[in-house]
Amino acid sequence: MPAECFTCPASRCAKRRRGCSLRVPYKDGPATMKVLLLKDPKEDDDRGQDPYIRLSHPEGYGGLIFTSPRAVEAVKLCLEKANKTEAWETSLKEKWNSKSVYVVGNATASLVSKIGLDPEGENCGNAEKLAEYICSRESSALPLLFPCGNLKRETLPRMLKDKGVPMESITVYQTIPHPGIQGNLNSYYSQQGIPASITFFSPSGLSYSLKHIQELSGDSIDQIKFVAIGPTTARALAAQGLPVSCTAESPTPRALAAGIRTALQPHGC
Repeated sequence: MPAECFTCPASRCAKRRRGCSLRVPYKDGPATMKVLLLKDPKEDDDRGQDPYIRLSHPEGYGGLIFTSPRAVEAVKLCLEKANKTEAWETSLKEKWNSKSVYVVGNATASLVSKIGLDPEGENCGNAEKLAEYICSRESSALPLLFPCGNLKRETLPRMLKDKGVPMESITVYQTIPHPGIQGNLNSYYSQQGIPASITFFSPSGLSYSLKHIQELSGDSIDQIKFVAIGPTTARALAAQGLPVSCTAESPTPRALAAGIRTALQPHGC
């Protein structure tokens, strides 16, 4: 199982603009089943507010929150395009590192580390658990700065507000449907047929692709096992009336692969 096609990093996976298929072997035999992973490619063309103005004033904040790799990539891109990399390296990075930098997931933590910050909370796994972690530790009267996307969920902000933890959100990237999503799905279905399982990595990915999947699957959609990367996506699936066969225990390739294998067993998750 090539890791490139499983996690779909844009620079390496030739299938990055199509759904990648993953062959998941049964434990009791060599038979394989097709799994469709609907995950966005990592591109550096996001548009949003310029976060540099606020990032250049760490004294006004108690720390940072990153809940997605996209947000970190957008901040990094902002620093590069504004020619502020030197200022970041010589002073701003150290000032932010004197504060807490909260993250969700190992992928986000890895990118945060690459820009020189020390992440914490990555093992929380989702926004709800991270909010609980933050509330158990945070005592600063200064707000936490939350670079996020235009489709961010309100779970974390609401939980922090309820606990009296101040926070400021800033939109640093926009989520839009891939212009080729319908054609890519048509191509996948014509070449691979009905997948045994479809995995969604975000509520937006679900909303942008579900209509096409329903049309292409027809009556066979009841045979598909739907898998979610986390509880937020699982709730989005349930809201659409789709049965969630499994939710990954954590947002990692290993946990997701284990969840898919379990979902494809006769008794599922």
